[in-house]
Amino acid sequence: MNEMLSRKLESLPRSPGVYFHKSLTGEIIYIGKAAVLRNRVRQYFQSTRDFDQKTLALVAEIADTDWVETESEIDALFLESEMVKRYMPRYNILLRDDKSQLFVRIDMKSEWPHVATTRNPADDGATYIGPFYNGYAVKKALRYLRKVFPYYTKAPAGGRPDLDVHLGLSPKSDTTSAEYRANLKKLIKYIKGGRISIVREIERDMKRAARQHEFETAAVLRNRLGYLSELQRRIMFGDKEFLDISKDQALVKLTELLELPHHPTRIEAVDISHTSGTDVVASLVVFVNGVSSRSDYRKFKMTQQRNDDYEHIYETVYRRFSEKNVKAWGMPDLLLVDGGKGQLSSALDALDARGVEVPCIGVAKREEVLIVNKSRSHIKTDNLAQARINPVAGLYVEDTKYHYEVNLHPGQQNAGSHSRNLRGGTVSVSPYRDITLLVQRIRDEAHRFAISYHTSLRRSGQTKSKLDDIPGIGPVLKKRLLTRFGSARGVYGASHEQLAGVVGQICAQRITEYVAHNGH
Repeated sequence: MNEMLSRKLESLPRSPGVYFHKSLTGEIIYIGKAAVLRNRVRQYFQSTRDFDQKTLALVAEIADTDWVETESEIDALFLESEMVKRYMPRYNILLRDDKSQLFVRIDMKSEWPHVATTRNPADDGATYIGPFYNGYAVKKALRYLRKVFPYYTKAPAGGRPDLDVHLGLSPKSDTTSAEYRANLKKLIKYIKGGRISIVREIERDMKRAARQHEFETAAVLRNRLGYLSELQRRIMFGDKEFLDISKDQALVKLTELLELPHHPTRIEAVDISHTSGTDVVASLVVFVNGVSSRSDYRKFKMTQQRNDDYEHIYETVYRRFSEKNVKAWGMPDLLLVDGGKGQLSSALDALDARGVEVPCIGVAKREEVLIVNKSRSHIKTDNLAQARINPVAGLYVEDTKYHYEVNLHPGQQNAGSHSRNLRGGTVSVSPYRDITLLVQRIRDEAHRFAISYHTSLRRSGQTKSKLDDIPGIGPVLKKRLLTRFGSARGVYGASHEQLAGVVGQICAQRITEYVAHNGH
């Protein structure tokens, strides 16, 4: 252990957080989480007697350690998974898969909402909190919270109270829907980080109940405070990662390189996915403080089904920055477009049409270079122009007529159009590697989300029947028609009288008119 590392270990805090072990060249080789940073990180440099070979090899390679404190252990769980997916450290074997993260789902629009977990959030109007990587820790915390904020785990069926009600885990039978929903709002507030205000509310309500001699109510509230204290000792729960953005080197260096007015707290990226111009969709992914915010992701189905990425990028950006969406989603600090000069120009055209000035850059696929329009990207280019004239180590800027092509990894290239692995080159760690990894992470996530939506549309299209296009023919009538006539072709070839005998005169008339206008 070198002297600098030894001094760092002495200054480790006793708070939860995420730590980054680095090699002699500065490469991040392992990322881990800790409930107590001081205890966990120092363990690596104490007795190595019980370490396995992988850990021994890791410890032998550690030359430096950094860390980021978080508000809670669950924040550390989430931040750790995001940082592992961004940096892909060599020793993080267990976390290098693409297992989707967990969300807490509460449908507050329902009369009696229930609390559940899912790995696939949908656009169904429900409240999604997350994502979280360690599902076990999330479910464990929810079990503790249920003692404080009783909730249903499935829609209540009515009837006599079940065991959960007697244990105080589900609402009592005399609880109204309004009271139950108010309780769930407190649960959501607590999960989102409002622990202190919730504790104060419960203390205030307990004292008020005691003054009014409602001692049974006061006792219930007192027990809830006790459960909250127990929960804090076991695990501090919250879905936000309170990352000090000034410690994220990728965001700091990106701000300096592009001369942004402030750190890009909210970064959005768009990508297009289709198969030869069919089932064309677009994705919009959001990263907050350098970490994905999956509850803010959006997807778009294109109005024009054709093989024209430029047109689809224009439509996506134009729709994203409509007055309604800007009011609902806010504005990004930086917009990334997956593609080269053409895709970037289409996005800039859409921004100009909306009268919006948002810093916007393109990310070319295989070359992994940033594309910056000299006059329209809403980005100062003094640093890029200077780097072009006076080359900087690890940075190569190519000057074209209208754009700067910024290569953050000269001498290295990708093995594929969406590969994370840069190959070649003699410098193991580029000074701009943090930016490259962040941009790759965002771009890959946009690509993944677009493909997943496109795939779901293709699958639904493969099971679609011609009868689905006929107005007024729903699943029940479709099943009845297919049972009688065997296929859509059989339905199309049936006479009006035959159809009327199955679905009635009105629906038969609709089918007959549709077939007459659209043919077989």
